Amino acid sequence: MSLSRVQKNGLAFAFLGVFLFSASLPMTKLALRGYDPLFTAFARPLIALTVALPLMTRERALALPRTLWRPVLFTTLGAVFGWPILIALALQRSTSAHIAVIAAVMPLATALIAVIKYKRHPGPAFWIASTLGTILLVLFALSRGGAKGENGIADILTILAVIASAICYVEGAGLTQHMPGWQVISWVVIVGSPVSLVGAIAVWTHTHHHYAFHVEALAGLLGIGFSSMYLGFFAWYRGLKDLGVAHGSQVQQLQAIMTLGWSALFLHERITLGTVLAALGIVLSVLWAITTVNSD
Repeated sequence: MSLSRVQKNGLAFAFLGVFLFSASLPMTKLALRGYDPLFTAFARPLIALTVALPLMTRERALALPRTLWRPVLFTTLGAVFGWPILIALALQRSTSAHIAVIAAVMPLATALIAVIKYKRHPGPAFWIASTLGTILLVLFALSRGGAKGENGIADILTILAVIASAICYVEGAGLTQHMPGWQVISWVVIVGSPVSLVGAIAVWTHTHHHYAFHVEALAGLLGIGFSSMYLGFFAWYRGLKDLGVAHGSQVQQLQAIMTLGWSALFLHERITLGTVLAALGIVLSVLWAITTVNSD
């Protein structure tokens, strides 16, 4: 079936969100050159707060209905603490390529949680398409040597991070039925900031003398704070709302390919013909997945 105008807009917003998220792993790796993993996790929402709080104040949106506190809290646990802490600890123990292999199941995990939460079933064609895209992505990452230097702890941390992130995507997308996506992530940052502030101060006090200052580490930290933690969610939640959570999440299958592009830019990795061919296969799988049935 063809996409409606709203779904096409959702696809564009979802793609923009994934584009901004795709730099998260290499930027986190850069940040880890000068900061403790836990500090990078606690600092990113505080960086985002410098934009979120003035914006919410200007729009006079600092009033959260009591009925929305629970989903906001669940979204905060995943977006502010779950994913940032777990993925930073995983990246400390393994390469970003290896982490990308494990995190390739993110779209399927998000779709599964959405199906469980909303009790809506996209249909067999959707699952075939999304599974095919995931398989292509995993095979591509493996061909790049992503499985070298296996680390069981890193794998477990990444799987837990994926689950935490998938939950926050689904819960956050549900909140967009009550407020714009930018307000959702703004509330998430605001709610998580008190704990993040205490955590950042505590970790910095005990770890900063172990690290030397690096401009690239600061750039990476600011990048994950402004882009991955905040601006990316503006577009991502809008995309999930308009396209549907199960189908919108499949756009994330493109993230690993984009991440390799950022890695080539930041870390000077070589882009091969295999990269281009794999990207085309994954793009086709994504298009198939999001056009199989009506929005979830």
